[in-house]
Amino acid sequence: MGVEVLVVDDEPQIRRALRVALRANGYGVREAPTGEAALDLAAAHPPDLIVLDLMLPDMDGAEVCRRIREWSKVPIIILSVQDDIDVKVRALDEGADDYLTKPFNIQELLARLRVALRHGQRENAETPQLVTAGEIRIDLARRIVTRRGEEVHLTPTEYALLRYMAEHADRVVTHHQLLRSTMGAGYEDAVGSLRVFIASLRKKLEDDPAEPMLIVTEPGVGYRLRAEG
Repeated sequence: MGVEVLVVDDEPQIRRALRVALRANGYGVREAPTGEAALDLAAAHPPDLIVLDLMLPDMDGAEVCRRIREWSKVPIIILSVQDDIDVKVRALDEGADDYLTKPFNIQELLARLRVALRHGQRENAETPQLVTAGEIRIDLARRIVTRRGEEVHLTPTEYALLRYMAEHADRVVTHHQLLRSTMGAGYEDAVGSLRVFIASLRKKLEDDPAEPMLIVTEPGVGYRLRAEG
């Protein structure tokens, strides 16, 4: 593959498990036990992807994300325990691409890794103009959304939210990111309004809005548009 992953975690057993699993699937691996070591390694040997624990002994993972994003667009997948929800959200706001909660399934991590790498390659190429999510087609160039071939009429805010999620399809986007990108500064805390717009989108796009399959909730964090192609 020629793909190198930087694993950042202060727990030797976690690093070992990730090293074994990643190498068994053809990835090269470098390891760092601290945030400073990770920053040094990322600069000296730029990886293709970073798997980053949020609870590090010298700094939190969000700070590592912020500092890496000052000079690199490398995909970052964060690891977190459920109690670290605020730090997790901050890391995503600082530029992390996705997250998994400990304990995690290695097959799910490998799947998230493949998605993040695809997104990284896509960001270096043309932005996709057509996004498919189930029976929904989102034509970003023409600003047209169809469901089973029939056009779906969305309000400007609904379309802006859907467009942002489509541009980041299969990646978690936080409440803060959605609100800031679609409503502008000063609305980052309007989570109640966001839930209303998301509910309206689901009514127009989902077969069962009460059990959404396309626009899924990441509890306490934000939303993810499940796409394909």
